[in-house]
Amino acid sequence: MERGRGALGPALELVHTGRAPTRAVLTSELGVTRATAGAVAAELEALGLITVDSRPTASAGSQGRPSHRLFVNENGPVVLAAQIHADGFRVALVGLGGRIVATTSGCGTIPADPAVVLAEAVAAGSDLLRETGRRCLGAGLAVPSAVAEPDGEALNPLHLAWPSGAPVRALFLQALADAGIPGVTDAIGFTGNDVNLMALAEHRHGAGRGARDLLCVASGHRGVGGALVLDGRLHSGSSGLALEVGHLTVNPEGAPCHCGSRGCLDVEADPLAFLVAAGREPGPEVSLLRQAADLIRDEYADPGVRAAADLLVDRLGLGIAGLVNILNPDRIILGGLHRSLLEADPERLRAVVADRSLWGRSGGVPILPCSLDYNSLVGAAELAWQPVLDDPLVVLER
Repeated sequence: MERGRGALGPALELVHTGRAPTRAVLTSELGVTRATAGAVAAELEALGLITVDSRPTASAGSQGRPSHRLFVNENGPVVLAAQIHADGFRVALVGLGGRIVATTSGCGTIPADPAVVLAEAVAAGSDLLRETGRRCLGAGLAVPSAVAEPDGEALNPLHLAWPSGAPVRALFLQALADAGIPGVTDAIGFTGNDVNLMALAEHRHGAGRGARDLLCVASGHRGVGGALVLDGRLHSGSSGLALEVGHLTVNPEGAPCHCGSRGCLDVEADPLAFLVAAGREPGPEVSLLRQAADLIRDEYADPGVRAAADLLVDRLGLGIAGLVNILNPDRIILGGLHRSLLEADPERLRAVVADRSLWGRSGGVPILPCSLDYNSLVGAAELAWQPVLDDPLVVLER
């Protein structure tokens, strides 16, 4: 049984990511006996983390013995996930399997003091916990900035008025403690870059599932970010700062960038750049991302909108081609505005990347839209779930 206890974490992760839909698959993936797999599944069920179908079923067309199906517990514990962006914040309660149980948002100008908006976001999350009555096992935060590890400092919140180096992880932990979120310790609050967390979520639960080397590029409310999963693990570099793709130059004579250069993806291929290229005045009613996505969806046939979309696709394709030539991923996923641009004209973007690929090989890399709603939130939740995935018995301590 000692071996079974050591298998609790790997078993929970297999069910969490959908790679072990049955006890038979769990047995095979863990390399244990049927009896051990059954005991492991039973213990995870006793902890309230998964449910085991009491009636074994056989897959259609399969031969051999039916197996019990395994599911994450839809009524089980959750983690609190928060995302700060240039136009406000969103919070959610997220269960195992990347399931969003409840979510709410706040819009408006982000204060220069990060502690203010973090307190507002955590208070909104606390309200969700009270309304749902769910047990909370952790919390994660996504921010639009490179986040230095291990201290959790936001080094370049370029589209927020926060000071460089803002200690967002410490401030998040303080907000959680002030709000009385149960079980808050130094290990409960985790912080990461929003696009890194988008890639993590999509790799575990979305369009990136099954990829070994995954490149993610996305434009959210402002700016452009990138992330890389290498050999199945999120690559964040030696201190959390890898793959700042927003500062690739794609138009040498282009607009000045906040980093001091000109023509970076960050200012040439984000929602504001698209609205300006389309001759539309950004309004305060909804986020820039929503305005840009709505324009593509509702007015793509307009020549000015189509020309603006083509311009951004060409710039984006130039940046992606350079990344592909360097990184050689086996899949590319696009999020935010870039997802909308890809879905509007997938062949144009693929043609630009193929035209600039090495020996024509990189042009065959699949380019797919992200598939999860609120994927940065789901990724923030993945950070919070990780200690439980590492050792499910910590549930008993919280």
